[in-house]
Amino acid sequence: MGRVGDVTAVEPGGSVVRRILLGSQLRRLRESRGITREAAGYSIRASESKISRMELGRVSFKSRDIEDLLTLYGVADEMERGSLIGLAREANVAGWWQSFGDVLPGWFQTYIGLEGAASLIRIYEVQFVHGLLQTEAYAHAVVKRGIPNAPQAEIDRRVALRQERQKVLVSERAPRLHAVLDEAALRRPYGDRDVMRGQLAHLIEISEHPTVTLQVMPFSFGGHAGESGAFTMLRFPESDLSDLVYLEQLTSALYLDKREEVTQYERVMTRLHEDSLGPAESRDLLRGLLQLS
Repeated sequence: MGRVGDVTAVEPGGSVVRRILLGSQLRRLRESRGITREAAGYSIRASESKISRMELGRVSFKSRDIEDLLTLYGVADEMERGSLIGLAREANVAGWWQSFGDVLPGWFQTYIGLEGAASLIRIYEVQFVHGLLQTEAYAHAVVKRGIPNAPQAEIDRRVALRQERQKVLVSERAPRLHAVLDEAALRRPYGDRDVMRGQLAHLIEISEHPTVTLQVMPFSFGGHAGESGAFTMLRFPESDLSDLVYLEQLTSALYLDKREEVTQYERVMTRLHEDSLGPAESRDLLRGLLQLS
């Protein structure tokens, strides 16, 4: 990663990206001075683990802490200090999703921020239609299946969160979305017949959107490169931020950014793109499923 001083305007989801960028810059400064995390933590009256969380972009930043760390790291230039302190202020801007904190796990908040800041989102899904592509009725069915004993108010809140996320696809700075859905995700019923018909029709419609590419991995292909399961790849407009692979688990998530790991997932995604039906053929398959439903 390079300089972060040129990052300015705050965009939806951008606060998460800025935390990561600032944390990365702080880590580089610390390591270049040969200062341990323990010593850095002591300088701001904090623990070594807090420095680690700051450098990973997982916590908010206090201006005083940033100023003290920059002094410790020997950053005296006022323009450089001002740029990094300003970045810290931007990184602390609350995201819209924080109002859904009652139904949003902390580990997923980071992903929503990154998703909202991405310029390219590539997904492979096998269990069900991806959240960015779900209709309201289908989302209700998915959430209800996942937490069957939840009160209706909680289910409604989770669905509202999902619909709010989808606004990124029609925003002024909409990312490109390239989705590969396994045919199993299209055939596995969630909700009644009308729900599934509505979902299939929505996929046909949204696949025509200029920023969306939708492909289906058909049963007829047999075994394929996506054998490890669903995953998401995010790319950002900031050249300082590397591509990320997001792997969701039951109670947490993994974010992979090591070049060798990302490269392996890149190869799998490329093979999925090559081996799946093309966009037009995928729409034909969707239309066929809609006629059968």
